[in-house]
Amino acid sequence: MKANRNLLAALLLGSALAVGCTNLGEKSAGATIDDAAITTKVKAKFVADSTVKAMNIKVNPFEGTVQLSGFANSRAEADRAATLARETAGVKSVKNDIRLAQAQ
Repeated sequence: MKANRNLLAALLLGSALAVGCTNLGEKSAGATIDDAAITTKVKAKFVADSTVKAMNIKVNPFEGTVQLSGFANSRAEADRAATLARETAGVKSVKNDIRLAQAQ
């Protein structure tokens, strides 16, 4: 439990730093903060889930649309990651670009 709390704290800190260092471009500061919060919530769900390998999947939100990328060990893992993202508050849609890792 303490490890999950520490990981969540690290994710929150990382998201806050990313928001502070990002080029806002077309997004408002509020949208940037909302997207950082979405990233943190989705990644926290990945960490808590036994199916999804949180470190292998990247979460890239833009104004509520979340793009997932990276590699999963199975279709079930990729589908579960998309489901967790869709069920996250603030997420409007999910684009699942997760690829299956090659068996070695």
